[in-house]
Amino acid sequence: MSFLDLLLGRKHPPIIGLDISSSSAKLVELGQTTGGEFILERFSSEPFEKGWITDGQIEKFDEVADAVRRVVQKSGTRTKQVVMAMPQSAVITKKIMLPAGLREEELELQVESEANQYIPFSLDEVSLDFCVIGPSATSVGDVEVLIAASRKDRVQDRQGLAEAAGLKPVILDIESHASRLAMSRVVSSLPNEGKDALVALFEIGADTTSLKVLRDEEMLYDRDQAFGGSQLTQLISRQYGFSFEEAEAKKLAGDLPEDYEASILVPFVDSLSQEIGRALQYFFTSTPHHKVHYVMLSGGTATLPGLKDRVTELTGFASMVVNPFDNMRLGSGIRETKMRREAASYLTACGLAMRRFVQ
Repeated sequence: MSFLDLLLGRKHPPIIGLDISSSSAKLVELGQTTGGEFILERFSSEPFEKGWITDGQIEKFDEVADAVRRVVQKSGTRTKQVVMAMPQSAVITKKIMLPAGLREEELELQVESEANQYIPFSLDEVSLDFCVIGPSATSVGDVEVLIAASRKDRVQDRQGLAEAAGLKPVILDIESHASRLAMSRVVSSLPNEGKDALVALFEIGADTTSLKVLRDEEMLYDRDQAFGGSQLTQLISRQYGFSFEEAEAKKLAGDLPEDYEASILVPFVDSLSQEIGRALQYFFTSTPHHKVHYVMLSGGTATLPGLKDRVTELTGFASMVVNPFDNMRLGSGIRETKMRREAASYLTACGLAMRRFVQ
């Protein structure tokens, strides 16, 4: 730990969370005080062009690596250690039961022999890891172990991106685990610390929106749907004759013709709210639940004017836009208005940066 960290009362040196989605690279740097309070040191993002990443697969490595270099440079960070994530679709996870009290080498052998049953590739082609979750609730004398495996080439692509930007990858997580970790802080700030509350989290991406229903850190439901923010960009592009990239840039900058709100934005917000309502109805019909206590919206599209209120109106459930940086101490370089405007799109990156501090 550096003298500066001690001087500022930091418990751990800062670390970077780097979220690589289909539309952008997002970086969050977090530190922590000796009292356990998070410090948001930096955040920044850099857009990707359409087609650079498809279904979590990096199609244009050099272009994505250049964008990652730019996001690191733009953020001004000096920190080198980075936590990254694989998309859920690129990772096979399985919970297994093993006898308690095995030594590390014995555990590894057991995990490898079990993994052979679940992984459709040769073990030589995969990166395999596991962690002991704790004693089994159903089988006395056993422990529950989570196995995670991903193809080596997919893992090496992620590591290569970090190294191309001069960063050192120290943890590779799963995107959905990272967003749930960041959500645990958000939920704990709800009335009664969010205990027993059913929280419907909509992560609105560029092409896909995922609904996760959480209760007390347990995920009750997880489903992806094919709608997202790029549909709005396509509508803008068609209406005004811009290229997709121009339309995206003008959407983010708010630099659009006068009739944009009435002719494109309001109908899109209405249609997106209806998709969210339908996704909730599907959850209710396929589970014993018939209500949620909170609908939470994350992703850049979550902050569209009128969306939160329209969702509340259509579903009847309290709706809010997620801010994963809420109640964090802000570093000297953070502009609070920019942070509040953009926070909803940094849920996964924030969860990744929290990994060092939350075991």
